[in-house]
Amino acid sequence: MSLVAKAMRSEVGKGLTLISPTLVYALLLLAAPLVSIVLLSFWTQNFLTIERVFTTGNYAEALTDPLYRELMLRSLRISGMVTLLTVALAFPVAYYISFHVRPDRKSLWLFLITIPFWTSYLIRVFLWRVILAYDGPVNSGLMAVGLIDEPLSWILYNANAVVITLAHAFAPFAILPIFVSLEKIDRSLLEASRDLGESKAMTFLRVTLPLAMPGVLAAVLIVFIPTVGDYVTPRLVGGSGGTMIANMIYAQIFDLNDRPMGATLAVLAMMIVAMVLLWGISRLRFWLWLADRAGGGVKGMAVALAAALAEIVALRALFVLGPALLGAGAGVIVLLALATAGSILIFLRLPKGRWGI
Repeated sequence: MSLVAKAMRSEVGKGLTLISPTLVYALLLLAAPLVSIVLLSFWTQNFLTIERVFTTGNYAEALTDPLYRELMLRSLRISGMVTLLTVALAFPVAYYISFHVRPDRKSLWLFLITIPFWTSYLIRVFLWRVILAYDGPVNSGLMAVGLIDEPLSWILYNANAVVITLAHAFAPFAILPIFVSLEKIDRSLLEASRDLGESKAMTFLRVTLPLAMPGVLAAVLIVFIPTVGDYVTPRLVGGSGGTMIANMIYAQIFDLNDRPMGATLAVLAMMIVAMVLLWGISRLRFWLWLADRAGGGVKGMAVALAAALAEIVALRALFVLGPALLGAGAGVIVLLALATAGSILIFLRLPKGRWGI
């Protein structure tokens, strides 16, 4: 029997045979397009001709142009607000279904949560455009009850409209992973906490929330990553104040006929999102570790929140002053490199602990 036949009959060979179709599929539809985008970002386009000469000029322009930086920062801000709003609203819903709905009714509630998926995402965005319009039901209802004298102009064609629409669209994606995480919690642990004299609030902070944190983290990732690159919602309800980086990528490729620059912006967006997530997860682990060191409970959460706010303010000041002191392009690169390196070190050194992240 040949070596190839023996290898195919082994356990490893059988496993590779089973996953090979999926692997080929992933390479063709995921890896190959990504490699093509990366290669295209190092080329230049002269009218209709792409010059296949290696250059980093696209990256230098993308990192130094204030317009691209503003769109990327706006995309991160909008996605961050959408993630915060969505997860904050999704957790009570998931908690109610998991702890207060009868077991035979939970399937019905989950079924109702998935109803928005029955309609097209585009139709839902158009509906929010109608709801938030100058003469839409929101403004008409508020004027009818006398809360406002004239229609609100800040709820459509700006970043606020994008946040509202995306938060509604991605709500089920946040509810479901949090619900699954809550369902896995052993109820005997909660009973033990109550038997030891803990109140309901402290039981939630010391037992329920830490055990549910992996689901919360999954919800954050599921919501944050797609919303950074969303194109349809900013285009339909965002206006000029809600334009995001995906709209600029589309404009570079189709309107300005500069595919290498569009590819460059796409690659940079992926890298920045990855670094932001790495930084965020590492800092979250540090803040939760700090909360445990401070004794946990309300006191520990207060200490962690104070440390988080202080660090965010300092980081914001650093990003405002850094580019001005070091130069726009160099400043951004240096700050991103320092933030990423520090986050990696903290992520590797701190243990997961009871929070599971």
